[in-house]
Amino acid sequence: MPKKIRCPWAEGELYQAYHDSEWGREVHDDLILFEFLILEGAQAGLSWITILKKRDAYRQAFAGFDPNKVQKFNDADVQNLMSNEGIVRNRLKIQSAIGNAKAFLAVQKEFGSFDTYLWQFVGGKPIVHLRKNMQEVPVSTPESEAMSRDLKQRGFKFVGPTICYAFMQACGLVNDHLRDCWTTSAH
Repeated sequence: MPKKIRCPWAEGELYQAYHDSEWGREVHDDLILFEFLILEGAQAGLSWITILKKRDAYRQAFAGFDPNKVQKFNDADVQNLMSNEGIVRNRLKIQSAIGNAKAFLAVQKEFGSFDTYLWQFVGGKPIVHLRKNMQEVPVSTPESEAMSRDLKQRGFKFVGPTICYAFMQACGLVNDHLRDCWTTSAH
């Protein structure tokens, strides 16, 4: 059986599984969108593989990424999270997750779902690029810049244009699988 051609960053078992089953696939489930929003913010300044390795610990630490529960976290919860070796122990990132849960719930209330709100930035359907190589993939786009501005105005933290673009890629708002990648023909 011939080896699958993947995007070059998908090296190692964990990255390959993530690449093959999640990255670039459309997400419309609000809880999964919230999970990726928190994980992408936690990733700021770190590698994505670091966060993938800690993903299960994050799910436990952040109540299965239930924004209704996370928004109620208090100072004692923050202290407990700061001592949790399974996650990135950065006070600002932890506090931003709590604040982002509150902002997330406000967006859900206003738009009916976070999904409805989010997909407006790409006109309701994924932007598919089919680039030749990773050098063609930008770190941000006008769409991620618009999303970042709007999220920040709504009180979200750790949502700069680069984080938003990575979030868009992870959740399939943007499909940046390279044209030679096996997933391009599988979608």
